Amino acid sequence: MSLKNMLTGCMAACALSVAQADPLAIANIAAAGPLSKAHVPNLEYHDAYQPNVAADLNEQIIRIPVDASGSVTLETTIFKPNGSGPFPMVVFNHGKIPGDPRDQARSRPIAFAREFVRRGYLVVAPNREGFAGSGGTYQQAGCDVERNGVAQADDVAATVAYMSKQPYVDAQHVVVAGSSHGGLTTMAYGVNAAPGVRGLINFSGGLRQDACSGWQNNLTQAFETYGQNTQVPSLWLYGDNDSVWTPSLAAKMYAAYVAHGAHAQMVDFGDYKNDAHRLVVDRDGVSIWWPSVEAFLAHIGMPTSIQYRVDEPSMPKASGYAALDAVSAVPFLDASGRAGYQNFLKQYPTRAFAVSDSGAWSWAEGGDNPMALAIQNCEKEGAGTCHLYAVNDAVVWKDGHGATPAATAQATADAPAADDRESHALASR
Repeated sequence: MSLKNMLTGCMAACALSVAQADPLAIANIAAAGPLSKAHVPNLEYHDAYQPNVAADLNEQIIRIPVDASGSVTLETTIFKPNGSGPFPMVVFNHGKIPGDPRDQARSRPIAFAREFVRRGYLVVAPNREGFAGSGGTYQQAGCDVERNGVAQADDVAATVAYMSKQPYVDAQHVVVAGSSHGGLTTMAYGVNAAPGVRGLINFSGGLRQDACSGWQNNLTQAFETYGQNTQVPSLWLYGDNDSVWTPSLAAKMYAAYVAHGAHAQMVDFGDYKNDAHRLVVDRDGVSIWWPSVEAFLAHIGMPTSIQYRVDEPSMPKASGYAALDAVSAVPFLDASGRAGYQNFLKQYPTRAFAVSDSGAWSWAEGGDNPMALAIQNCEKEGAGTCHLYAVNDAVVWKDGHGATPAATAQATADAPAADDRESHALASR
């Protein structure tokens, strides 16, 4: 498999470092600095006077045909700025979780999309054939990783070709990005990229096939073949505590890719929380990957300046109901629930705990909106309406009800889809 569900863990030190032996020179890649449970790095936005884009980023679901017959279409999410464009475009390719690809939820990389929409980009997130609500069948290709990537890349080519014909797309300013299996797909697409594609961004890309003998060599050889046949520059971002790839394997994949002169840059961003593989779907990860992505975009002639002010999920205010670590103050919980709350207190501060008056509870950490996920999972227990008790480092509960109805409604409306599953969540009654 190439994409894992995240387990609980703590934040470790994290910094960006840049490989120096690479033919693509990228300037001004800034270190993000150390990360700890007490520190959430933030990008500063000076966008108060920019046009406003709603929190849903003008999200739409469209169908993209994979060929002229239109018999197979891809379920595709787009996020776009206000207005008629034309906008530069970034295509985001999703990963693959264990199990039947058809059971995988719609790709919705909202933390990633927000940064690009803020800078005037159209963001396109197709589900490839056989995934989620898309038609067709997933092209496994056995243990042939190279052929698997090429088959996936056909859907990217169809997406770029279709979207490039839309009047609101600037087809001469396109970037293709992807995470995990989508990162492999992105690099395979680079072999036959459309003329307007200026760069590729690979977040922890690859395909892990434990049932295949020598899968690491298969994967390395696939990247070597892609690198030998592409002219498109790329940026690679990998972390040290990735649950899928070891640092040595990532280094081998990169070395094989650039061995024949491919223009690429590797960024090792160190450890990220409990698993570097979750970086791109986690809002906390944005300040880690954006500095290097911004430098890369500038290098290949893509825009980077902020064009829009983007609304974000509203945060409930501290209520003063109780101290955050006062476990006994949390209402309605039995012994199991209090143990769950103690576990919640150990999580990274981008977190939320929800409870119902019948004793159901849930916590979530990471992703783009843990408030939404905590409420969603709590209410799946079938115990009535759940309310937020604590968010990040503050108790937001009030006597008689949870966080303000507006905040709860906003969180429920923002319930996460496919790419928010990287939040770790625990729910019970």
